[in-house]
Amino acid sequence: MKKIKTVNRKPKHMTSIGGQALIEGVMMKGPKDISIAVRKPDGKIELKNEKVSSLSDKYRFLKLPFIRGTVALIEAMVIGTRSLMYSAQFYEEEDAQPGKVDKFLEKVFKDKADDIAIYLSVFISIILAVGLFILGPSFLTNFLKNKIETPLVLNLVEGLVRLTIFLIYIYAVSKMEDIKRVFEYHGAEHKSIHCYENEEELIVKNAKKYTTLHPRCGTSFLFMVMMVSIIVFSFFGWPNPLMRFVSRIVMLPVIAGISYEINKRIGRSNSLVARIVSYPGLMLQKITTNEPDDSQLEVALAALKSVLVDDREADLW
Repeated sequence: MKKIKTVNRKPKHMTSIGGQALIEGVMMKGPKDISIAVRKPDGKIELKNEKVSSLSDKYRFLKLPFIRGTVALIEAMVIGTRSLMYSAQFYEEEDAQPGKVDKFLEKVFKDKADDIAIYLSVFISIILAVGLFILGPSFLTNFLKNKIETPLVLNLVEGLVRLTIFLIYIYAVSKMEDIKRVFEYHGAEHKSIHCYENEEELIVKNAKKYTTLHPRCGTSFLFMVMMVSIIVFSFFGWPNPLMRFVSRIVMLPVIAGISYEINKRIGRSNSLVARIVSYPGLMLQKITTNEPDDSQLEVALAALKSVLVDDREADLW
């Protein structure tokens, strides 16, 4: 059968189900459940399910456009970190001892230590990302303010510096041996979702022929954030460093919200504009996804099957 090499932007069933690659595993989030499938060292697949819980279920206003994007991003980071830590447990050395931070958290927070560790990890990740991709480029670009007098051009240069740092980071990470394996599971996740969206039987034979690229991937979302930030920050000119840093941080939720809505709309569209806008993000996925083997597809399909619901309308994108 001829391989499908292009991204089908109008599949038979466009699902909202999405996931994340883990250490020897895949996490899938459906309308009701989150499923984590991990290939254990003994070769068996460990499957764990938990119910979906979101703040937007309690506070309806969090589902409003431009607000839901920030909520979705933070919750995705929490779920992703929790899933990643769970998958890592299967590959920890038996004689490994808890670190000083782990011991401190266990002593202070008792049975809540794991939850605190997850939120702490997310907080640190956000701080590092803001420093590397937001404040860092602004600081570097500031050295050119005496040579470039136009604020719009300075913001454009800052955006290019930010994008360059992001691309270098992604490329450098992709060369790490352990990450290559994770990126193979990332490809397996995408292939499995393509198979489901095209209403084929969820078996390895059907899933393996699809592309590893998907228009609603988190990689594409991050690239969109980079692009939107250039436009949004341009409205603030080029004030002093303190005001510039404050404006960058304050506007992050706005940028995330706008990027989410754009991604959501172009993910549904088959128009030429949507294809053009999404093309860079898809090309970036050529770095963050690798071709999986059959055993990895089996893991991704197991996670996907575990979050499916009888009402197919419930998981529409």
